[in-house]
Amino acid sequence: MHAAITYVGIDLAADPKRTGIAQLRDEGTKVVVEDVQVGADDDAIVSAVMSARKAGVDVPFGWPRAFVELVEAHRTAALPPPPSTGPQWRREILYRATDLEVRRRVGKNPLSVASDKIAHPAIRWAGIAARLREQGIPVPPDGCGVACEVYPGAALAAWQLAGHRYKGTEGAASRAVLVKQLSTQLPWLDWAAHHDACVDDDNALDAVIAAVVARDVDHGLATPPPPELAELAAEEGWIWLPEGS
Repeated sequence: MHAAITYVGIDLAADPKRTGIAQLRDEGTKVVVEDVQVGADDDAIVSAVMSARKAGVDVPFGWPRAFVELVEAHRTAALPPPPSTGPQWRREILYRATDLEVRRRVGKNPLSVASDKIAHPAIRWAGIAARLREQGIPVPPDGCGVACEVYPGAALAAWQLAGHRYKGTEGAASRAVLVKQLSTQLPWLDWAAHHDACVDDDNALDAVIAAVVARDVDHGLATPPPPELAELAAEEGWIWLPEGS
């Protein structure tokens, strides 16, 4: 008999009220959306990750190495003058290796954790990760521990379901179409009583997608860092993308 396995997805916002959590129960022949909620404080997130075989978290797990080095060099007045401070130099400073890989592979542009508002939930995750480590739960940036970094929008692109403007109140109709398409693409996924919650709130839907990707990572169906980027991923984080349809 197949022992049920729990996978967790977290759509992490800086504001707990907008943070989504989904739990999947993998029964072998089917995977059931066991619970979806929007509104999760740090305690709820720590508890959810600790209960999971694998947790997918929609948030950057680290900062670009070049950005960290620049800040430290600037702090100590040791920064050498660059030949130019133009867009190419800034791009090399502000984006992680994994951000550029996602753009190359699926055409999605992750937000820069060094220069965009995504830094606020990333800082929240840094504090949560510290709590998890204190509890003996490994959460290295490259995702080889219990938690891995995911990007629902890029996962949809990998599944050839990109193009939906499904965020916010105005995206409800698109979310209804997207849930229907996901049901067709993932016939083993039983939405149970949570279909409507995912149509009503994009944070709930992203949490379910994050949990599905976490399951893919656990099953070896997502792309790990290539050897030449493994060292950078261990510092900066790595966005795990499903391998495709």
